[in-house]
Amino acid sequence: MSLQRIRARHAALTTAIALALTANCSMAQDAPPTPEKASQLDTVVVTGTRATGRTVSESLAPIDVLGPRDLQATGTTELATALARALPSLNFPRPSLTDGTDGSRPAQLRGLSPDQVLVLVNGKRRHTGAIVNLNGTQGRGSSPVDLNAIPIEAVDHIEVLRDGAAAQYGSDAIAGVINIVLKGGATGGSVNGTLGKYSAGDGIQRDGGGDIGFALGKDGWIRVAGDAGHDDPTNRAGPDLRNPADPSYGRVNQRFGDPDVKHQSAFVNAQYNLAPTVTLYAFGNASNRNADAAGFWRPGLDSRNIRSIYPDGFLPIIATTSKDRSLVAGIRGQTAGWNWDFSGNYGQNQLQFDVDNSLNTTIGPTSPTHFYAGTLQNTEKLVNLDVSKDFDVSWLHSPLTFAWGGEYRHENYEIDAGDPTSYAGTGAQVFPGFRPSDSGSNSRHSYAAYAELDAEVTEKLSASAAARYEKYSDFGNTVAGKLSARYAFTDKVALRATASNGFRAPSLAQQFYSTTSTVFINSVPYEVRTFPVTSPVAQSFGAQKLKAEKSTNYSLGLVVQPTDATSVTVDAYQIRIGDRIVLSENLTGTAVAAFLAAQGYPGVNGGRYFTNAVDTRTRGVDIVGSWRPNVSVGTLDLNLGYNYNKTDILNIAPNPPQLSQNGLTLQRIGRVEQGRITKGSPRDKLTLGGNYRLSDWGFRADLSRYGQFTVLSTVPANDQTFSAKWVLDLAADYNVDNWTFTLGADNIFDKYPDKVLAANSTSGILPYSSSSPFGFNGAFVYGKVAYRWK
Repeated sequence: MSLQRIRARHAALTTAIALALTANCSMAQDAPPTPEKASQLDTVVVTGTRATGRTVSESLAPIDVLGPRDLQATGTTELATALARALPSLNFPRPSLTDGTDGSRPAQLRGLSPDQVLVLVNGKRRHTGAIVNLNGTQGRGSSPVDLNAIPIEAVDHIEVLRDGAAAQYGSDAIAGVINIVLKGGATGGSVNGTLGKYSAGDGIQRDGGGDIGFALGKDGWIRVAGDAGHDDPTNRAGPDLRNPADPSYGRVNQRFGDPDVKHQSAFVNAQYNLAPTVTLYAFGNASNRNADAAGFWRPGLDSRNIRSIYPDGFLPIIATTSKDRSLVAGIRGQTAGWNWDFSGNYGQNQLQFDVDNSLNTTIGPTSPTHFYAGTLQNTEKLVNLDVSKDFDVSWLHSPLTFAWGGEYRHENYEIDAGDPTSYAGTGAQVFPGFRPSDSGSNSRHSYAAYAELDAEVTEKLSASAAARYEKYSDFGNTVAGKLSARYAFTDKVALRATASNGFRAPSLAQQFYSTTSTVFINSVPYEVRTFPVTSPVAQSFGAQKLKAEKSTNYSLGLVVQPTDATSVTVDAYQIRIGDRIVLSENLTGTAVAAFLAAQGYPGVNGGRYFTNAVDTRTRGVDIVGSWRPNVSVGTLDLNLGYNYNKTDILNIAPNPPQLSQNGLTLQRIGRVEQGRITKGSPRDKLTLGGNYRLSDWGFRADLSRYGQFTVLSTVPANDQTFSAKWVLDLAADYNVDNWTFTLGADNIFDKYPDKVLAANSTSGILPYSSSSPFGFNGAFVYGKVAYRWK
């Protein structure tokens, strides 16, 4: 699509196409620096290959490289949000009323589950979060990495491999790999401050951060980065018009939007040269995030309220405290031509649940209003060895890179019970605490070995082959393989292709998590309990032991670079996933509630559990282009990104007979969950960006089109397809000496998603869908001041 057509379609876009915010680009620990170019095809990458010196254009699989300007120019201080705005293949909705997920939101790559993408930091596996996303969100049932625990200030650049890579990196790399490369070096630094507010008058965001490097004698350095901030909540709820007799009738009682969040994070990256060919290195982080997310309003006359405590009703708050810790330390070097890297890796995410402004009706008028509801904790420990060497082979155009290695991994998932008052009887309203029967510590370990060959076979043909064997203590072993090739017809045109199989081990959280949550079904709140597959209650509903997901990935891509200032890549892909792990439908009904009450769960209306019941196929195409045209004054960079993505369900396992016995007529995987998998994320996404710099001034514009998505209901008449939306972000900056002053506006035309059907809005209280790919907060205006030194 040409810029002229965009201007014709959007006459309001009269502002000059702009330039990204400037940012210092320090030396990264494990890769060369990534200069900001019109084309990133000449940037050297380390993700998806163990050969040295390979560039993006030479890569055998599609890779996106996002530098500091790309990340900081998005106007956000959240890493996941920055990635979603910069990458058309990544979806990051902003759900609300989803318990702990409000504060730890999941991101999807290529429309797949958030835990089907592997996250690395400096090439080392990042631990996943403790939260399980349960209530009506995209990625329902997943426990992904918390990307927002990593401050943008610590990031040198990010490499996103859009291809299956389980044969190279192991479990989780079905949709692709996100490798976050940290800033390094002893020199340079920055400090910055950001202040912003939504046009509706709420959601004030205050954030400050920076980074600095120090020398460790003559042979080493340490770099420290961090940020801290406070984001006020937003609210787009409608008035409560359900019961004219209620004392709270007609007021906006509900809070529906972003939670109130306070966050602090720090990252340290260091290395020291013991000898010319031997280097010690270490990096780690500590992050805390406190999020207060609103539950659903309990009216004054509601049976879940005690009027002597809350005469007009109450809005319960789920207060989560997320603590993220990690440390990687290792030694790498070269001996007799062999490159080796030995490291240890520790990561932990702890999520504590407290419930404020609530009560327990079982206790009665003496009920406390604050409850400690329990804590989740996920811990991962790894020991890893990587070895490689280049061999001269006479009939090959380049040396043959032979890489091999091994890994030991130990995982532990713990649930700590809440205070007795939080789970007694019906439990604390909005989030009954974890019971002693829920609590416990579960562990597993795995061993892995891999090998990889990579070479330029001829001047035009490059190829690689990889294989990986893994054995898990809880479900057995698996083997993954990958073949990749690239053929250059000319210096300007190349074709690339990959074929691989992969896997994703069921997480410990998916096997052992259990709790009760408030879930909306056709706008009616239900108390639904998640049961572990080992539970007799879950097995009475047909639950079985979980197996690993198995995938096959195919991709075919075209790389075109007609001039030094122009590049286009087009990559088509297909991903088939067998035994996909999903969360069952919410199994509800009078008979279910009676059965659960008899099992010791009074007030619980339904149950659910994890299952390998679905096989899916995802097909799509990614298009990425950049162009630096000659302009008479200043410099202009233009870029385009497009993703089309479609997931189909190929097979659903037969419904367990238990769900049809004793008068039940339940479906394990019904139309709601089928719709979430196949239609819940945008079918396509288009991004158009421009950066213009003139002397000390810079301007940037980013136009995004989010394609339609559909939310299915248990009642077909309530299905709704949400139309595509265009969102425009603008920013301008001025540089003087080492200072940069930026003024910007995201979603400048104050676009909102379509309002939900009246039948799905809970009497108009919840007017928007939590699946909206750009949220539902409206326009956001911000200012930023940054100071950088070399």
